[in-house]
Amino acid sequence: MDFMTDQDVQKYREDGYVVLDGLLTAQECDKLRQRMSEIVDRMDVPEHCRTTFSTYHDEQLKTQGNADYFITSGDKIRFFFEKGVFDDKGEFIVPKQRSVNKVGHALHAYEPLYKKVTHSPKVQGIAKKLGLSTPVILQSMYIFKQPGIGGEVTPHQDATFLYTEPLGRVMGLWIALEDATVNNGCLWFIPGSQNSGISRRMVRTPEGTFPLTDFIGREQTYDEEKFVPTPVKKGGVVLIHGEVVHRSAENMSEDSRHVYTFHIMEAQETRWSPDNCTSQV
Repeated sequence: MDFMTDQDVQKYREDGYVVLDGLLTAQECDKLRQRMSEIVDRMDVPEHCRTTFSTYHDEQLKTQGNADYFITSGDKIRFFFEKGVFDDKGEFIVPKQRSVNKVGHALHAYEPLYKKVTHSPKVQGIAKKLGLSTPVILQSMYIFKQPGIGGEVTPHQDATFLYTEPLGRVMGLWIALEDATVNNGCLWFIPGSQNSGISRRMVRTPEGTFPLTDFIGREQTYDEEKFVPTPVKKGGVVLIHGEVVHRSAENMSEDSRHVYTFHIMEAQETRWSPDNCTSQV
């Protein structure tokens, strides 16, 4: 029996996203969380690489756009931090485990537990069910959504950062390693918004210029009433079309919202833009 049903496929194609329960067991989720705790415990990030992660347009250009550490993280495991976790000397003022916004972008390549999940039979079955003939992994991230300080992710489309020609060739898999709720910052979507194209692109600027990235266009202003909250149980996955508009609020609760997420691209007859930079979700 297929993990993904025909009804799931229909919802994904109509709404641009679908929740599938039970991709991972609770034990598998706990093992991924434990491994990430070990990775963070031993992280050694030079002061000049202590980059705050933001999804606000101008802050993205000021922080990620100026940071070679961010731009060159596509084939590495690197650490990106919440606002306000460093003092003016670049030293931690909160515990390391509570400071990290995300880790990316090549966990699937270097960490066996994450690689196993990324290439699992269930994931392969999802790709096949959706008609992908030559799926490739573009990137992977571990997102913490720290309790009390987990930052807002503003409305965006993943294709802004993972641009292909034609569009519609990229899908995100967003796996909840803990229950994702309205209180701790679950995703919100505008159903059907994947049918309207994209409004901006993040691109690399010519070599030797600063910032290292720039935007073509600007994100639209969206009607807040159109966003639908999408809670996910621990072990469940959200499939996210590359052009569907989605966001998540700050996590002001006492509960974290750990997620492992990665992006798949259909490589057959697809042009991957060389101007692309590393994305956020």
